[in-house]
Amino acid sequence: MITLQLTLINKLGLHARAANRLLDVINQFASEVTITHAGTKANGKSIMSVMLLAAPFGSELSFSINGPDEEAAAVAIEQVIAERFGEDK
Repeated sequence: MITLQLTLINKLGLHARAANRLLDVINQFASEVTITHAGTKANGKSIMSVMLLAAPFGSELSFSINGPDEEAAAVAIEQVIAERFGEDK
């Protein structure tokens, strides 16, 4: 299992478009992903679950990744967040 602590650096935080982009990345992998924000856990492969995190700009998210391709999934998740979900360009 891999655990990541990542900070949202895009202006709007984890809004609908960003959540959808994050799920596009996560769903490429077989590994299970759990996202935690402010004590609330979300299934990383469920858009409704991720949207309910309501994580604004500057929020710290914890990702628990477990499965056969967890390392690749961790790299991809780090990258999409570092790239601000393709926003702010």
